[in-house]
Amino acid sequence: HGYTRIPAWSERLAAAGYEIEAQARFSPTLRVLAALGLPAPRRESARAGLEIEDRAGSPLFSARPPPGYVEFADVPRVVADALVFVENRELLDRVHPRRNPALEWDRIAQAGGQLVRDTVGLGGPAAGGSTLATQIEKFRHSRGGVTSSPLEKLRQIGAASLRVYGRGPDTRPARRELVVDYLNSLPLAAVPGHGEVLGLREGLEAWYGADFDRTNELLRSLARSGPPSEAAVVAYVEALSLILATQRPTVYLVDRPDLLAARMASYLDLFARAGLISPELRDAASRARLVRRTGAAAARDRGLERKPASPVRSRLVELLGLGGYPELDALDLRVESTLDGPAQRRATEVLRGLRDPARAAAAGLTGFRLLRPGEGEGVVYSFALYERGEDANRLLVQTDNFDRALDVSEGAKLDLGSTAKLRTLVSYLDAMAALHDELAGRDPAELRALPIHPSDRLSRFARDALARRPGLELGAFLELAIDRRYSASPYETFFTGGGQHRFANFDRAHDRRIVTLREAFRDSINLPFVRLMRDLVDHLISRPPGTGRSVLENLSDPRREAYLARFADREARVFLRRFYARHRGANRDAMLARLVGARTPSAKRVALLLRTVDPEQPREAFDAEMRTRLGRRVPDDAQLAVLHEAYEPGRVGLADRGYLAGLHPLELWLVAYLAREPDASFEQVLEASAAERIEVYRWLFRSRRKSAQDTRIRTELEREAFTRLHAQWRDTGYPFEFLVPSYATAIGSSADRPAALAELVGILLDGGVRRSTHRITRLAFAEGTPYETRFAPAAQPPRAVIRREVAGAVRGAMGDVVLSGTARRAAGALSGPDGKPLRIGGKTGTGDHRFEVTGPGGRVIQSRAVSRTATFVFYAGDRLYGVVTAHVSGPAAGHYAFTSSLPVQLFRTLLPELAGLLSAAR
Repeated sequence: HGYTRIPAWSERLAAAGYEIEAQARFSPTLRVLAALGLPAPRRESARAGLEIEDRAGSPLFSARPPPGYVEFADVPRVVADALVFVENRELLDRVHPRRNPALEWDRIAQAGGQLVRDTVGLGGPAAGGSTLATQIEKFRHSRGGVTSSPLEKLRQIGAASLRVYGRGPDTRPARRELVVDYLNSLPLAAVPGHGEVLGLREGLEAWYGADFDRTNELLRSLARSGPPSEAAVVAYVEALSLILATQRPTVYLVDRPDLLAARMASYLDLFARAGLISPELRDAASRARLVRRTGAAAARDRGLERKPASPVRSRLVELLGLGGYPELDALDLRVESTLDGPAQRRATEVLRGLRDPARAAAAGLTGFRLLRPGEGEGVVYSFALYERGEDANRLLVQTDNFDRALDVSEGAKLDLGSTAKLRTLVSYLDAMAALHDELAGRDPAELRALPIHPSDRLSRFARDALARRPGLELGAFLELAIDRRYSASPYETFFTGGGQHRFANFDRAHDRRIVTLREAFRDSINLPFVRLMRDLVDHLISRPPGTGRSVLENLSDPRREAYLARFADREARVFLRRFYARHRGANRDAMLARLVGARTPSAKRVALLLRTVDPEQPREAFDAEMRTRLGRRVPDDAQLAVLHEAYEPGRVGLADRGYLAGLHPLELWLVAYLAREPDASFEQVLEASAAERIEVYRWLFRSRRKSAQDTRIRTELEREAFTRLHAQWRDTGYPFEFLVPSYATAIGSSADRPAALAELVGILLDGGVRRSTHRITRLAFAEGTPYETRFAPAAQPPRAVIRREVAGAVRGAMGDVVLSGTARRAAGALSGPDGKPLRIGGKTGTGDHRFEVTGPGGRVIQSRAVSRTATFVFYAGDRLYGVVTAHVSGPAAGHYAFTSSLPVQLFRTLLPELAGLLSAAR
């Protein structure tokens, strides 16, 4: 149940921002017992397990076993008699009220004799030395649930004795409690689709699909006179089978049920002889056949039961460093969450229902740029809703209709398309605010005389705007910045990410427009944002003045060689990784065959490859292999001698060898290296290739190739700019460790996570302040035990990560998206307490992720769908914000044509209903 791990979890939780709110302390006596390895002498509950409450304190999830028997009087007599007869016949002895149920000398003697026989190698059948009391100790506190040594057996006896005498010398009440506790904690293996089974109640339900209360009614009827009913006999057989299976549950219930049947037949006869059951019941039970109904447990739709708590459960696994949900669910832990239970359950129910095309159509999800009639089953929807608070933000709803454990909002890396324009706009306005800080207040004449590089278009705009309008406030300046105009033309080739790229608008009607950034953001037009990202990168390269630009323009700048070396090493590593993946694990002949290729090779090429891959190959072996590979076209002996000498490694450099062979020189080097070191790791390849990686790019360092140098240096400067941009994105919640250094990042190529995008909107809604986002407000471990420890989030000071004016300008642009842009469907969807429509803002995005193969001139010759995603991230009023996503992965994505209109329509359908539940809860 996790009690022993609380000290380690205290450290993990402290690192994650939690602090101990309260903790029980051991008394001096309890410290002594703990030092002896004895648990606290208390009655332990058989119902420990994870419990999660919603923000109102109502149950949201429970992994605690269902309640079994509460007291001894609840146990049917035939069940108690069977258990005591099988496991511990002296347990309920009324003659000796002070009997210690943990200690039976005949059992100790049998176990001791078995130990002696095992020691001398005689073996023999093992006799059970455990009473019911010590068996419970073994199940709960012995490593692996087994008695590993005589000392461990003594520990079990001592612990059990302390418990039964804890309330006085009369142990009869404690002995009756042992029957109840044992029945409630029987270990009964695991059922597929259900998990571990503990206790008679759960065993009856999981293995036989039986109702516990109905079964007990039938079992009590056996105490009455008269022949037993068929239903009562079945109930008795099912209960008895589980009691008998406890000794070896996996063997009896899973592997060898025939052995369990034989054991039952034997005990039924013994019970009848002892007078515990009637001969009629014995005979009827002997004829009965057990019918397993494990499918009933497996077939239950546990999605609606578990999914509402998945945001909390997944976070707990991460916080506590656990191996998975089964380990988590076994903990004695109560969690108070921020989730709104009714809204969370309703959202889960709605999203799961959308798999039915009829229900999707009823929700308005079919139509132009939505789903086609009959579609819907393969779409994964996710929804998250947050509430802005004074001390921290709180997760109210987070769910999806994905059947697996992955939380789509937080765990998936998705191409969210044009929602990246939101992050790009924030970065752009942040840069413009910094320019306003630098230039505002200067004399107009001084501003006009300020030298600015022609490529730094952002600085030039800021200088000219402030020179024309001295004293312009930051807010007004940012509005001017959003109204800068850009071409939407797709007829331009951009050099970015180390290559030439062309981009397209989603709607070709925009291709000939020149629009403001506000319009491009509102209508989600791609090319203005591609050009904006280029301006932003050029600005970062130019700042501080004279840094990156000097490297490009000044041939004598000493940093040029460092940039070139960095580029050469980076590109060489990329090629080496590709070649290593191609040749790893192949032998010398197989690698050579790949290098030679399918076409008929020339004698010179084969000779070059052989002398490169195997430079120490003797002349005779060289001649023989040349004859084998070339057959009748092999040169005569004199020509072979010339080739052997001409391509001696020292005579021809690696780069020239690659040129002559028509291969990348690093592939030649790698094949030669792997021929000598076939088990080399990629790290060893990198270490061994340091000199060669520079050698093959030596041509690049020659000054007469300035154009080629500038192209590579520009690529490195662009990477540096994206590194600086990434730092700003990380400050506002971007979840990944790097950005793709390409202008395509402005339209989604760097991917995102829905929850991270929603966090950015929460920052904007809060005036640029980043606060902690809570989903767990308290973790209470081991309540009511000597190990009780409660944790709560430690106070975290808010941090301003975006200028207030920038946040306000972006919120205004998001409002335009809903009022008259791509999210018009969301307008007027929610009303405030006064009945007036709430101000809603958002940003849409559609990601159509494809694997494409291009031919000459950039022509696409093959296209394969990888995924399709549509997203709407939003705020509603001054308190709520969140994100809606629709996603299809795999080849099936190619059959869908929906856009961001789909999540916007889902927002319009779902959020008003949830808002009503949220208002009711508040």
